[in-house]
Amino acid sequence: MRDGGTVKPVTIAIDAMSGDRGAAVVVSASLDAVKENEALSLVLVGIRSELEALLHEGHSRIRIVEAADVVRMNERPSHALRHKRNSSMAVALGLVRDGVAQGCVSAGNTGALMAFGRSVIRMYPGIERPAIAKLIPSLRGRCHVLDLGANVDSTAENLYQYALMGSLMASAICNQPEPRVALLNVGEEEIKGNEQVRLASHMLAQCDTINYIGYIEGSDLFRDVADVVVCDGFVGNIALKTGEGVAGLLIELLEQAFTKTLYGKFVGLLARPMIGRLLRLMDPSRHNGASLLGLQGVVIKSHGNANERAMLAAIRQAVLEVELEVPIRINERLDDLMF
Repeated sequence: MRDGGTVKPVTIAIDAMSGDRGAAVVVSASLDAVKENEALSLVLVGIRSELEALLHEGHSRIRIVEAADVVRMNERPSHALRHKRNSSMAVALGLVRDGVAQGCVSAGNTGALMAFGRSVIRMYPGIERPAIAKLIPSLRGRCHVLDLGANVDSTAENLYQYALMGSLMASAICNQPEPRVALLNVGEEEIKGNEQVRLASHMLAQCDTINYIGYIEGSDLFRDVADVVVCDGFVGNIALKTGEGVAGLLIELLEQAFTKTLYGKFVGLLARPMIGRLLRLMDPSRHNGASLLGLQGVVIKSHGNANERAMLAAIRQAVLEVELEVPIRINERLDDLMF
């Protein structure tokens, strides 16, 4: 965080135990994160003996906070909320609530993270549910998409609130004064979509503070048609995973095309700079880290199967949102828009 040319320190709490790949990935990414950012300090939350063994000699800007329990990926959020108050996930969120850290990163159970987030950090006044929002690459820039899985079912009011928060986030992160906001639908015509989407469209069209451009289809997500795309978590999660799957397929096909034959290797050598940029743009691990919008603090949801590069990207996203004071800026503007 910069103030008059100086760099202010940032502290991020990391749920080190909840991801599919274990604490080793988190520790490796954490060491890379503090190495590249001298203003960053990390708090790894989890089983101390395991984390100390992975850290070896340790690091002056990485410390460990003990948490004896772990929320499992298949655990029901309601069960975790009742019985896992001493889990690495809950303790990490508590550090944000208590001001020990300015943000939290977790690769754990999405439902449990949402439940603990609402319980520990609390919601913005007037916002009913948090939404998972993520920046995805588009043809000439990036696009914020939400909700990506926090809420399988969303009312029209929920969708309207997602649009408010997404628009404010786009303004805060991408410095867009009037971001284009669209609803993801099965067609662009006004009569298309279910009742919730049509009602949300009517509400957004009546809102003077949002630059609402109407419906877009799934094929428009990556075409720079909108800056913010709103949908319920069921649709959004499928769209995201489908996009990641297609990106992975294209990466694999490109690698095969330029490695299987001598001619392919020659063409690949000539096109290496262009191919490298394309692969970096398409690689889902470089875009890991989704924001849990609606909470009064920075909470970043990492992909559960994140590798070291992906976890590092999630930590960077948390730092960025802390530096830009995203929760404060959204909360201040929501007061003006909703009351």
